Amino acid sequence: MKKTVLIAASFVLLTGTFAVAQQPGAPAAAGQQPRQRREPDPRDMGGGQCAQNPYNCVDAPNPLPATHSVWLEEMTWMDVRDALKAGKTSIIISTGGIEPNGPWLVTGKHNYVLHANCEAIARKMGNALCAPIVKYVPEGDIEKKTSHMASPGTISMREDTFRAVLRDTAESLQAHGFKNIIFIGDSGGNQAGQKAIAEELTAKWAGKALALHIPEYYEYNKVAEYMKTRGIVDGKSDNMHDDPIITLNMFIDDPNSVRFNERVKAGKATINGVNVADKAKNTALAKQIVEFRASQTVDAINKAIAAKKSATSSPQ
Repeated sequence: MKKTVLIAASFVLLTGTFAVAQQPGAPAAAGQQPRQRREPDPRDMGGGQCAQNPYNCVDAPNPLPATHSVWLEEMTWMDVRDALKAGKTSIIISTGGIEPNGPWLVTGKHNYVLHANCEAIARKMGNALCAPIVKYVPEGDIEKKTSHMASPGTISMREDTFRAVLRDTAESLQAHGFKNIIFIGDSGGNQAGQKAIAEELTAKWAGKALALHIPEYYEYNKVAEYMKTRGIVDGKSDNMHDDPIITLNMFIDDPNSVRFNERVKAGKATINGVNVADKAKNTALAKQIVEFRASQTVDAINKAIAAKKSATSSPQ
């Protein structure tokens, strides 16, 4: 029995020593050379080592044609590298939400709107890309279930969490060479956090890059006024978290996000007295909504960039 215990103890001791010896940076056993850590190679890119595969080298030619997407998450690292070299140094960080929006609109309402609008804004700018949409935003107190948190399906971020996400996202993008980091928010609760982080980072970067909060993107009242001239006139409110502008802006991205077919079948394809049962008409109106919002936002972005650059170049 004692012999068995002694053998077992010796085995544990030996295997433990072996395990320690195998750990990177651990002291070498007697008579062994210490394991050398590989020095980082500045040419390593793409998630691998340049020495092991030429596609992992910083200057490796892109084997694919240039992508037509403006969405960062749909691009390879080479696509992003080449876009930056080509002058696409502006990037849009858009913030949406997961919240209740009546019986027809899905909880990701703002995210569908932004998927249509951010792309239109980026393409109109010509030198911009879209970062992945920040889908989780402040929606109310989580524990007390205030505001939208009263409804099932809502996901809320604490304000400090939300701001931390914006900060880390923007700083990641700036570190890779983006010069204009642009915040747009499709919900009212997103605006203060965006403004605060934009001001904080612009001060921190001290001229190396700009972070811009664009409140004009969220001016739905101006969109509504414009669309009145195109035939969308709200009647009596249905008192839901929904309206014709939002419905059509979602429709152009995905008709199922507003349960289009189900509404038409149920005879419920109206909101605030505006009939949205005509698919062709909806498409035409929705394109006008996206175009107006993109034009209004791009104009505001250009003015904001010019104002910031003027302020930083003015003599103190």
